[in-house]
Amino acid sequence: MVDLKNEPQSAIDAHGIIGDMRSAALVNDKGNIDFFCWPEFDSPSIFCALLDTPEAGTFQLTPDLPDARREQIYLPDTNVLQTRWLSDKAVVEITDLLAISEEVDELPLLIRRVRVVSGTATLHLRCAVRHDYARAPTHASFDNRTVCFTADGQPGLRLAGSHALQLEDNIAVASFTLNQEESAEFVLGGRDDPRVDGGCTDLALAHTLKFWRGWIAQSTYRGRWREMVNRSALALKLLTSRKHGAIIAAATFGLPETPGGERNWDYRYTWIRDASFTVYAFMRLGFVDEANAYMRWLKGRVSDCCGQPTKINILYGIDGRQQLPESELEHFSGHGGATPVRIGNEAFDQIQLDIYGELMDAVYLVNKYGEAISHEGWKHTVEVADQVCEIWNRKDVGIWEMRGEQHHFLHSRLMCWVALDRAIRLASKRSLPAPFARWDQTRQAIYADIWSNFWNEERGHFVQYIGSTALDGSMLLMPLVRFVAATDPRWLSTLEAIKKSLVRDGMVYRYRNDDSQIDGLQGTEGAFAACSFWYVECLARAGQVEKAHLEFEQLLRYANPLGLYAEEFDSQARHLGNTPQALSHLALISAATFLDRKLSGAKTVWQP
Repeated sequence: MVDLKNEPQSAIDAHGIIGDMRSAALVNDKGNIDFFCWPEFDSPSIFCALLDTPEAGTFQLTPDLPDARREQIYLPDTNVLQTRWLSDKAVVEITDLLAISEEVDELPLLIRRVRVVSGTATLHLRCAVRHDYARAPTHASFDNRTVCFTADGQPGLRLAGSHALQLEDNIAVASFTLNQEESAEFVLGGRDDPRVDGGCTDLALAHTLKFWRGWIAQSTYRGRWREMVNRSALALKLLTSRKHGAIIAAATFGLPETPGGERNWDYRYTWIRDASFTVYAFMRLGFVDEANAYMRWLKGRVSDCCGQPTKINILYGIDGRQQLPESELEHFSGHGGATPVRIGNEAFDQIQLDIYGELMDAVYLVNKYGEAISHEGWKHTVEVADQVCEIWNRKDVGIWEMRGEQHHFLHSRLMCWVALDRAIRLASKRSLPAPFARWDQTRQAIYADIWSNFWNEERGHFVQYIGSTALDGSMLLMPLVRFVAATDPRWLSTLEAIKKSLVRDGMVYRYRNDDSQIDGLQGTEGAFAACSFWYVECLARAGQVEKAHLEFEQLLRYANPLGLYAEEFDSQARHLGNTPQALSHLALISAATFLDRKLSGAKTVWQP
């Protein structure tokens, strides 16, 4: 008999994700939805067993086949997930999806369909909705044949099913037996949503499959590793707000970057720095509409700060809100005991000078391949570039959101150079009015500053920040943003130093925190997936194509069985941190497309 009440937590990489571009849910390989925020990506959770126990909310649906082999697949070219059990007694499959609705403001609709492919199997269901991160007492009651879940001040939900439901301690439960080719379905949605028990699941499934397949069919990528590139694109699209055009960093909060450690952040928000990477990845695959939609969202954030560009935040809520106060869920035990479990993110108030470079790079790329900038947009762009001229040489906390001391970081200088370089290029290409002399003079000053203050002659490589001798994974972006030639001897010596200091079996650490505790936190973290893919691209750009190819193939094996990546890897390449991580998949797309061109002998087009 399956013990659903005491189900242990699943590993981070033992999950698939389903979503409707408004919210997302994680489904583990046992058939349990153990993470789901409703109705928005960053709303309070209704299922959060992944960060505690089943008492924190879970939707368990599983056959009584304890010795079965379990596997998960996506229905081809979609974000519709199928979990399968294979045993001598039966073969069972559960298909999970968040339906793609006709209207952008319709509430999420979770559909779970179970079918016995062969044999006979008994299924057990346990749906424990726990409102407001399991802080608000949830009451379950019958409404005809459906179960309603309510809590004071929280949105109500309703569960309908093709088999009878019962109530136990405010939990909907069911047990039933299916023979070969028999099926059952269960639908969870808003309390007043007529689709919950409207018998529309066949149509919803067909529409959802058509949407995802129609979208990915627009990809222009035809190179190697197409399946992995497409899966990364589908993951990015799933993490994109259909209503606002913004993309969240990851679907989850609180998953640890160190087993049992304190590095547990909330990534359900949109980071400005991801803009250029997002635009670049979507543009490379031919998804111009997504890049344009993201830029329209970004323009709104710059317009919000018109007249005071220094107040451009590094991250925002999907709807553009600026205040994201951080708090701790002290009643949660954490994933693997890692506490505190945080919601909100205090980094919203940090000063990180690199965001101006990522922002301007995105503006430049969209103007090159997508929508042309408006008159108002250019006015705001000039304000941003002028502000960079004033603040480029200040200290900040750097790209990795250090919670320790401020420093003069190399990456911050680099991206300030990018901001002015792209502004100058854009103005020149579009014949737009600009203070060219001032911008160019400052761009040259930043260039000279980087070579004078961040190149360590004794060590023979660039350094992380002024006064340090350490290296940083963000240095891998130097040739990728065209600051230094990928074959420059000084860059090659830096790349070799990064290999010796930060690379372990192709997995690249952002920095070493062992002695200096530069990030203001105890302990260390895992290897960073995005840095690992940047390393591959740097190798390929440096002409080390064979080595890059091998490293890339190894990284592909570190994906979970569904082709998804979290933020980091542990020493055995198991996943750490929030998942799936947009930056990881963006970096994979960039590395794959460039490496494929090199392996094919195609001419490398200058980009910038």
